[in-house]
Amino acid sequence: MSPRRLHPELLDTLPTDHPDARHSRRDLRVINRFMGNHRWFARTLPPLLRPGESILELGAGTGELTQRLAARGLTVTGLDLCPPPADRPETHGWLQDNLTTFTGYADYPVIIGNLILHHFSDGTLGQLGRQWRRHARLLVFSEPVRRRFSQHLIRGLGPLFGANRVTLHDASVSIAAGFRGDEMIRQLDLPDSEWNCSVTRTLGGACRLVAQRRP
Repeated sequence: MSPRRLHPELLDTLPTDHPDARHSRRDLRVINRFMGNHRWFARTLPPLLRPGESILELGAGTGELTQRLAARGLTVTGLDLCPPPADRPETHGWLQDNLTTFTGYADYPVIIGNLILHHFSDGTLGQLGRQWRRHARLLVFSEPVRRRFSQHLIRGLGPLFGANRVTLHDASVSIAAGFRGDEMIRQLDLPDSEWNCSVTRTLGGACRLVAQRRP
């Protein structure tokens, strides 16, 4: 498939209470279940954490992943441009800020993100990666695999689970901006001398990175 191509996503242009936006967020929950993203984070993170470590979820959105991890006893704070969801427990941390200009990364040794990195250009990813390298010990991300099969799959299956026009457009755009091979490692500028990185691809269309700082 061709190199990464970034295009605007329709959901980003809609008010949060717009009917199409609400429907698309419902669709995203279905897509995340199909991809198994939240289950993967809940299974992968606990064995990798050290006692007392705080986790920062980038682009926390509706807060569902953060809440799922917090329910397992993990200390998780969501970071997003949007305010916290109305039903979010007050005990769960939330920061309303832009992740590209956020200045508090030093407080979080563990940084995670679900379907967020594909929104950014290679240059921005490099800047973020170099910033995270200063303090983080563990980086865990799940992103779309960039492959035509995934685009055909969402076009075929989307209407079957009621996906609206916003979801069908944004899913295809997200896949075109997704990752293959070791691209996330290279674009986040994680040198092998400092980081032990593992990338896996799934049949459900996920490209997943686990990066641990070497001792």
